[in-house]
Amino acid sequence: MKVSFIGLGVMGYPMAGHLQRAGHAVTVFNRTQSRARKWVEEYGGAAAPTPAEAARGAAIVFACVGRDADLVQVTTGENGAFSAMADGGLFVDHTTASATIARDLAKVAEKAGFDFVDAPVSGGEAGAVNGKLTIMCGGKPDAYARAEPVMAAYARQMRLLGPAGAGQLTKMVNQICIAGVVQGLAEGLNLARASGLDIEAVVEVISKGAAQSWQMENRHKTMAAGQYDHGFAVEWMRKDLGICLEEARRAGVSLPVAALVDQFYADVEGMGGKRWDTSSLFARQEHLRSKGTRRGEA
Repeated sequence: MKVSFIGLGVMGYPMAGHLQRAGHAVTVFNRTQSRARKWVEEYGGAAAPTPAEAARGAAIVFACVGRDADLVQVTTGENGAFSAMADGGLFVDHTTASATIARDLAKVAEKAGFDFVDAPVSGGEAGAVNGKLTIMCGGKPDAYARAEPVMAAYARQMRLLGPAGAGQLTKMVNQICIAGVVQGLAEGLNLARASGLDIEAVVEVISKGAAQSWQMENRHKTMAAGQYDHGFAVEWMRKDLGICLEEARRAGVSLPVAALVDQFYADVEGMGGKRWDTSSLFARQEHLRSKGTRRGEA
């Protein structure tokens, strides 16, 4: 199938690679053209100078960019992909963005005669590289059915959750749950270290019980070692939590833990950890302990 992929960041680069290796003819676009050329050298395929040129003639156009504004630019902006979408085509957006922009773009697509599926992903860089992402989708059932076998090149789990915007809403739920788990893990490991316990031994025991989580299994060692140069960056988690909090205000829902953890991540940014992995909440806990924070104070 002739497809295109817009956005070759940490996630998009390997995802587009999986499509090419699965036998599809992939044309890529990236704002930094040198990265697009590097991708072509590594995987083959072709690079286009604009999103519109990348989308022209493609049966499915995939995108994975940074924020709502970036998504607008590559879709409906000057030389945006929407201007070159084929009648009956399909645009699949893997960006973590707002549900509002997903609904708006779906309406624009419908009027123009093509389909739109919002399909944010979870699994981090490792999931993208290994082709084991979880994809949460919103859109029309027939549009999703067309995208599903193609997305299988880089997914281990995917599901249609509802109409346009449902994928983004589900990703918000995902990020809210992660935020609370990581903070709880950071607090627990900090207490273990302060009490003189062997963190590895503690985790070996409690990870076999109700406290077990993906974060515990995959991040406790690097947290204990103070290694945060991997995984999902703090600045991007704050972007995601901002989307969650805005949606919660719109829905009249209280997210006290998410709001608190967002502020803790702001503290991490103040420590120079803007690009640290989200597990760096542990660094904040250790920093507070080193300053002699009173017992029980966050």
